[in-house]
Amino acid sequence: MFSYRGEGIFPFPGNFKVTYRCYSVSMLPGQERPFVERGGKIIMPPSALDQLTRLNIQYPMLFKLTNQRSHRDTHCGVLEFVADEGRIYLPYWMMRNLLLEEGGLVQLESVSLPIATFAKFQPQSTEFLDITNPKAVLENALRNFACLSKGDMVAIKYNERIYELCVLETKPGNAVSIIECDMNVEFAAPVGYQEPERVPRKHKQEEEMAVDIPEIPDDRFRAFSGSGNRLDGKRKGSESFSEDKSSNNPERRGIPNYNYKKGTLTFIRTSRPQQNGHGKDEKIEDFAAFGGEGQTLRKKDSRK
Repeated sequence: MFSYRGEGIFPFPGNFKVTYRCYSVSMLPGQERPFVERGGKIIMPPSALDQLTRLNIQYPMLFKLTNQRSHRDTHCGVLEFVADEGRIYLPYWMMRNLLLEEGGLVQLESVSLPIATFAKFQPQSTEFLDITNPKAVLENALRNFACLSKGDMVAIKYNERIYELCVLETKPGNAVSIIECDMNVEFAAPVGYQEPERVPRKHKQEEEMAVDIPEIPDDRFRAFSGSGNRLDGKRKGSESFSEDKSSNNPERRGIPNYNYKKGTLTFIRTSRPQQNGHGKDEKIEDFAAFGGEGQTLRKKDSRK
């Protein structure tokens, strides 16, 4: 009987500690179990269940996996006790985190983990941003997990694609249980993600207010701009055929409206009321249709 504290991990009294040869789930005989690859639980032999029931075990059963050669460890739950004796079957992503090969030795130890309150993940690809609701997808995927360890690279499947996420942080310890817990989740920027460049607000407003005025080319078409000839051979008069210089001058333009706002229409009214000689406005009578006197071509008969 002993007690040990380290990073929130408390081994059970009568601790279960056994070394097994590990294999990936694809090597398990019988029907395929693809759901095991999408979770964080392992398959153990029946003798392990018999030994665990004889000890003072707390539920749910959680275990610490350690590769003593590479000094790598992680934590997991158990799914079934149907493996061959002396063997355990792990998801492939878990074997990769432990740097284990098929048939490698791994130490299995029963532990108790604190309930998770917070976890932070970092996607390993920017393609994870294409998911509409990543938190809901992650929550659905974590239902197949029993615990999380800081530094693990977990793999989840969504829409026939595999997304890898690195566990950057867990609270209240470096390894936590996520069974029946209320855990807050955060995402760090994916690996390779770059923030888009932001346009300053002042320049953005100036671009919106700017009006595109097309330039008038010098070689544009001008109606009746040629020279004329008279039938009697005389030269044309300057008064009757004087050209309007203002109409041929492409540089002359109206005064721009500096108060113009994009998306609005401005109506310019150029008509002004007529003035009399004294500078006062005359009264403009209301126009009445067919208000004049009529005339007839036939003379009226005076006898009537």
